[in-house]
Amino acid sequence: MTGSLTKEEIIFQLNTVTKEFVDGCSIINNQVFFRQPANKWSIAQDILHLITSADTTRLAFSLPKFIVRWYTGKPNRPSRTYDELVAKYQLKLQQGGRAGGRFVPKLADPEISKQKQLQTFEKVMKKLVYTIEKKWDDPLLDQYLAPHPLLGKITLRELCYFTIYHTQHHLTIIQQKAAA
Repeated sequence: MTGSLTKEEIIFQLNTVTKEFVDGCSIINNQVFFRQPANKWSIAQDILHLITSADTTRLAFSLPKFIVRWYTGKPNRPSRTYDELVAKYQLKLQQGGRAGGRFVPKLADPEISKQKQLQTFEKVMKKLVYTIEKKWDDPLLDQYLAPHPLLGKITLRELCYFTIYHTQHHLTIIQQKAAA
């Protein structure tokens, strides 16, 4: 993807990446899914991380607009393009940026099946898409900010871009873990 995406394109990409993610993880056997590598997250933990991330993102779109504005202020620049946002995130990762706080998943409970975790992820992503569809007009995505733990304050359009890329990023990581 390059350039700026419209709200409709964002929704399409969020739905597409959700399906690709669920389909890609569904074929991983349970032993590999819950395997806990040394100093790394299990695949199940990657999914818990994405659930927390997507649910937190949904909150930014669910709050009344005046609260979002009061909490974060107004943007002082135009939204970055998808590619610019991805490049900034990759740079932060190269500089050692990592998930912290509530975004670091606890050990996955093997009693909660892979299917249940994937259903929860899919449900959270569908709620996010629904909230964007129903509460936000396209131009407003550039007029409000949300805090991001690595990227600082970003526009809501950029937060959508992040969610698309972040999900793809973790799917790539998961596929590498499954192949190992």
